[in-house]
Amino acid sequence: MELTVIGSGTGVPSLRRGSPSLALKAAGRLLVLDLGAGSLRSLLRYGLDFSAIDVLALTHLHPDHVGDLIPFLFATRYSLGYTRREPFRVLAARGFARFHQQLMEAFSGWVEPPPGLMDLRELAPDGPDEVREEGLVIKSAPTNHTAGSLAYRVEAEGRSLVYSGDTDLSDSLVDLARGADLLVLEAANPFKVPGHLTPAEAGRLADQAGVARLLLTHFYPPCDAVDVVALAAQEFSGEILRAEDGLSLTV
Repeated sequence: MELTVIGSGTGVPSLRRGSPSLALKAAGRLLVLDLGAGSLRSLLRYGLDFSAIDVLALTHLHPDHVGDLIPFLFATRYSLGYTRREPFRVLAARGFARFHQQLMEAFSGWVEPPPGLMDLRELAPDGPDEVREEGLVIKSAPTNHTAGSLAYRVEAEGRSLVYSGDTDLSDSLVDLARGADLLVLEAANPFKVPGHLTPAEAGRLADQAGVARLLLTHFYPPCDAVDVVALAAQEFSGEILRAEDGLSLTV
């Protein structure tokens, strides 16, 4: 599996960090985890074709995680730029269909992909769920952030990656991440903000889950003034990486 960090920031505009998004190549597919504002352009910058997205998995519906959803759905209607003909899958917590219907009402239908192109799978918002395709398993579990917030575990090619989305300390996330090869955790601020992790808390969660490697992401500006890796290392003895936009890793 090959991971590219598309956006390592938050909703705070930053020249260094885009809004949250990850791209993962696994089992011959392109998965995009969250689609924050500016992610579509960044995908192109990092050599990825937005027409090639096979799975779009959304952790929750806060604007910094779905800011480019409207441009993406709009773009699927125009063959001059969007060349895909086979369906792409959207994964999100139960309630997304209603959210999408509201978007279609607000934009007079302009965010409705051509018939049969979008395959929506709503996942349980309050317990584990999973989707299986050939060579690929995607598992989800709720996180301690807002109602309907999900984390995802992707298993393919004998490897596993877990992405937290936004979360506070969460037993269900620990269970989901148990033994993962790479855990991508938010570490929003060096000081505590309810609903989010500090770098030290991210390290503690990684230690509890027994993961091999930890990648910290979703940084508000105060995190760029401190050594977030050193803070996480107080709680986790494995390899710790600091996300930057464009960072590529083999899982």
